[in-house]
Amino acid sequence: MQTQLKKADETMARRVDHMRKEYSEIRAGRANPAVLDKVKVDYYGAPTPVNQLAAVSVTEARTLTIQPWDASVLKQIEKAIQTSDIGINPMNDGKIIRLVFPPLTEDRRKEIVKDVQKIAEETKVQVRNVRRDVIDKLKTMKKSGELTEDDLKQGEKKTQDLTDKFTKEIDSISAAKQKEILEL
Repeated sequence: MQTQLKKADETMARRVDHMRKEYSEIRAGRANPAVLDKVKVDYYGAPTPVNQLAAVSVTEARTLTIQPWDASVLKQIEKAIQTSDIGINPMNDGKIIRLVFPPLTEDRRKEIVKDVQKIAEETKVQVRNVRRDVIDKLKTMKKSGELTEDDLKQGEKKTQDLTDKFTKEIDSISAAKQKEILEL
């Protein structure tokens, strides 16, 4: 039973970490290098992340600077950003690329908040699925005689407590992200 609970704890924690990573990639009006994580540049035939080809830094609150280590790749980086879905037009001065994040409109903020809520709800569903799987395994162990009725009840309670803990954590992370977006 303890191994099932430990696995559930690890799996739920991974789901929450994944949610945090998704939140870091949300463009919220502030310059954040994580928005480039999904952008891949065709570098000598291999799709390569921007942060492996250039120094990416935040120079001002809403400006991201990309300075390639190899100047010949500047055009490919610019093209990769233009074809990506981040929605920002790069400005190339021949040495560096600047990405200026426009201030968000009220409607766009509300859309982003809806996305944040959707990601949080999907993560909660994943956590509940882990709970369901663990309880099913515990019931199977009870049927095969590995657990007593009391052990089963105790396991179900511990699994529910674990689920509640991660659900609260998801809610607090989501609320903080929503507040960040609405207050920009």
